[in-house]
Amino acid sequence: MDFTCFWLGLLLPLAATLDFSYHHQEEMEAFLKTVAQNYSPITHLHSIGKSVRGRNLWVLVVGRFPKEHRIGIPEFKYVANMHGDETVGRELMLHLIEYLVTGDGKDPEITNLINNTRIHIMPSMNPDGFEAVKKPDCFYSNGRENYNEYDLNRNFPDAFEFNNATRQPETMAVMKWLKTESFVLSANLHGGALVASYPFDNGVPATGTLHSRSLTPDDDVFQYLAHTYASRNPNMKKGDQCKNKMNFPNGVTNGYSWYPLQGGMQDYNYVWAQCFEITLELSCCKYPREEKLPFFWNDNKASLIEYMKQVTVPGHSPYLTKVIIPEKSQTFSALKKDILLPFQGQLDSIQASNPPCPMIPLYKELPSHSAATKPSLFLFLVTFLHIFFK
Repeated sequence: MDFTCFWLGLLLPLAATLDFSYHHQEEMEAFLKTVAQNYSPITHLHSIGKSVRGRNLWVLVVGRFPKEHRIGIPEFKYVANMHGDETVGRELMLHLIEYLVTGDGKDPEITNLINNTRIHIMPSMNPDGFEAVKKPDCFYSNGRENYNEYDLNRNFPDAFEFNNATRQPETMAVMKWLKTESFVLSANLHGGALVASYPFDNGVPATGTLHSRSLTPDDDVFQYLAHTYASRNPNMKKGDQCKNKMNFPNGVTNGYSWYPLQGGMQDYNYVWAQCFEITLELSCCKYPREEKLPFFWNDNKASLIEYMKQVTVPGHSPYLTKVIIPEKSQTFSALKKDILLPFQGQLDSIQASNPPCPMIPLYKELPSHSAATKPSLFLFLVTFLHIFFK
């Protein structure tokens, strides 16, 4: 017996390369379970719920402490395949998972990410929609919606107007997930265009809609995040690669400026979960032929990694401080408290201070606002920009 071949056979599952093809539910599950088994110290595979047809909504967590939150370790997430016929992101997430777990301990950049970030990856939020598509198609197909024919990116509570769409199992699972994890930064991956889009997707005159835009109080941060991703994608940053589509300067757009939508996931993340999320449109063709997938991976790999790195600030130690919310807070306001983090070794020489929190109006109270933005339901946004973004 050739013992060399025997040992290579034992090692093959750890070294086998994920192929560039479309992986349906059973194949995707098999891959995720194999990764979770072979890289158990740094991975945790779990389902956050089920689709209408009972398919698991899998999330693979990668990190040094994958099963629990640790103080000072920020929570990051990627969600793909929200529209079932927008497929590139689904496959990129599987290749990103492979890239992360195989790079741990070998690639200093990846090792540092895993040491300092808890990364949650959901390859498919709409597995029923993906399975419903019969063949690749660049345009609209029935697989866009979930099995109940609801567009999941129009199905979340909306901060600006009442959204009476029946909440779907996939949407409810994500909403529950957001309550259980303290996500800081996120992106949801789509197809059909080539652009990084940032909140708001909906709005009112107070957010700038009279000027064909809708901006958050953190617009500078969102523009920076979108530019971080687009600038490292050689085709996205050109802004004009999709025929018969809008041109996007530098591959970036405000969501409302592109087109308004109600009940979107990125607005929900920002308003209700205090998570900075942008939308990444990764391909002009929604469901391209699988031989194109290696090109999409090459175009997006650096962007995917660099975007994750925005959630960590190298050289700093965790720093705890107290934030006091006044009892008589101004109606329709958010609290902002900037925290200047000292470098390691400087904590002892700097005295902590707690200046009064300025009251920053988020929106003016207008008749067009829904109950979602009334003070009793609106969540205060406490922005720690110097902690997570620099």
